[in-house]
Amino acid sequence: MDLKLLLPRVNDTVRLCEASLTPKFLGFLTLEEAALVNEKLKNKGVRYIFDGRYSDAERVYLCILPDWLEEPREFLPFCSLSFIFRESETLSHRDFLGAIMSLGITRECVGDILVERGRAVVFLNKDISNFVCEQLKKVGRVGIKIERGHTLPLPGASELVPIKDTVASARLDCVVAALINSSRKNAADLIENGAVAVNSLTALKTVKAVSSGDRITVKGYGKFLINSLDKRTKKDRLVLDASKYK
Repeated sequence: MDLKLLLPRVNDTVRLCEASLTPKFLGFLTLEEAALVNEKLKNKGVRYIFDGRYSDAERVYLCILPDWLEEPREFLPFCSLSFIFRESETLSHRDFLGAIMSLGITRECVGDILVERGRAVVFLNKDISNFVCEQLKKVGRVGIKIERGHTLPLPGASELVPIKDTVASARLDCVVAALINSSRKNAADLIENGAVAVNSLTALKTVKAVSSGDRITVKGYGKFLINSLDKRTKKDRLVLDASKYK
């Protein structure tokens, strides 16, 4: 979504919710876009949630909620489709996204696309799901069968590789160096060049403090979750307990 249009569209969505007293929604947002929206709304007295249908979703729906609504899930205007294909075939996220967008569907109508051998699960707007089921018979040159909904576990979801280390401080450059097994100078260069995001917002300062629960993305290296960063060793170094998403 065009970032210049994002916040005006959010304001319009809030006004529509307040005027109609019904839940209103914006299309799928990236985590960076969601973080910007959160900064805009968090102190405005607006009830809202972000939902991607599973934890750690990379694309989430913004839901603006009226005061009376306790459980918004039944109102969420998106669903999942499962694409089944031969396990001997190799298909990627790009293949599925290209096939769906070739139908004239915009990116903000499509959420996460999770792919494994023989199956892909795609989250998308409900109002285009029938159209996709009717029109999409192949992805690339591979025949596919589409089923509504999905079974658990999701393809590739929540696969984590543990990282244990110690760091001199909770500064971002120290933590990033440990996460990517690199020098502190290299980590600092990555940060200053805009290649590091904390909780989906680009971080340009090496001295930014990292806390337990933070999610750090390093371009070219992957995404990491800081499980804890508060215990100390006898030599007064911080114990880093983190995980890397596969």
